[in-house]
Amino acid sequence: MEVRARAPGKIILAGEHAVVHGSAAVAAAIDLYTHSSLQLHPAGEGGAGEVVVDLRDLDLSFSWPCSRLREALGESCRKAELQAPRPCSSEELASIAKLVELHELPEAKIWLSAGLSACLFLYTSILGCRPGKVVVTSDLPMGAGLGSSAAFSVSLSGALLTAAGAICAEGANCGTEWESFGKDDLELVNLWAFQGEKIIHGKPSGIDNAVSTYGSMIKFKKGGLTNLKSGNPVKMLITDTRVGRNTKALVAGVSERASRHPDTMASVFNAVNSISEELSSIVELAANDEIAITSKEEKLAELMEMNQGLLKCMGVSHSSIETVLRATLKYNLVSKLTGAGGGGCVLTLIPNILSNLVLEKVTAELELHGFRCFKVQVGGQGFQLCRG
Repeated sequence: MEVRARAPGKIILAGEHAVVHGSAAVAAAIDLYTHSSLQLHPAGEGGAGEVVVDLRDLDLSFSWPCSRLREALGESCRKAELQAPRPCSSEELASIAKLVELHELPEAKIWLSAGLSACLFLYTSILGCRPGKVVVTSDLPMGAGLGSSAAFSVSLSGALLTAAGAICAEGANCGTEWESFGKDDLELVNLWAFQGEKIIHGKPSGIDNAVSTYGSMIKFKKGGLTNLKSGNPVKMLITDTRVGRNTKALVAGVSERASRHPDTMASVFNAVNSISEELSSIVELAANDEIAITSKEEKLAELMEMNQGLLKCMGVSHSSIETVLRATLKYNLVSKLTGAGGGGCVLTLIPNILSNLVLEKVTAELELHGFRCFKVQVGGQGFQLCRG
């Protein structure tokens, strides 16, 4: 039996950076997914066999003999209490890091070590040292601020928990349809995925894995989450500028600007909070005809435009982002950065009445700059499973 799981990436519709300073922010799932498939193998004599991790998109495969895993991890290589996810201890993480180092990753791929460490931790904690193969593929660009690591942690955790019998999607037996889970099962997937995210990012907020697990849209403020239900489909064009950015440095830069101009920046953060709150209300409104839909989209566009202006005030825009803004404005389309800024990805609202021909022209112009574009639907499904 093969267990196949998928989890979506995410975008920040409003509130990035300001959320660190107490403002509300709105995040949403998108229909770009990371897929994790799992096949368990019978153990050979004396517990032989291996754990294989195949990163199909990168054409890379890694394997560890189960005997080597037991030797390195000892007690921690036994199945954990699945209903009470535990964090990875520093000693265990050091042992896992040595296992990853056995593959001598080239310098250009060294960033994979954290993801492989998270994978080994989740696998051995949930399934012990049982032989098996994990295959990972993804629609999401890595390191672009679209939640690729969270989607990886969620899809992998869900596949492993399903194989361990800890969660089950009704009707997902030997079919081709993607099935969703109940609240309790999703909560367990989210808790395990958060442990993986902590290995990858150190001190994640938990927002990315929550959006990837539950899907739809959420408003978050000071640790509190509110689920939002979109009254109508929202479509975006995501432009990946392919410009890398240092999230930690960008966050620190905003904080430094706030310390130099406390009153002014407080006003900026308050304005962002108002945008996030208003946007939350608008997305939940049901528009029942073309006029109402257009009115709703115009309000969303104005809020995105204001949010982008405030992000520029914070100092997190970039020449590549401004290039996208200029290109889309020529077609009367509104765009804003999503995530940390300084490069990364830009969102462009696609109005319901926009023709495919115009969208193709916009996309072609952006791609001439070396950017990569994705048309997505916002606020869709979270973690799902298919067993074949």
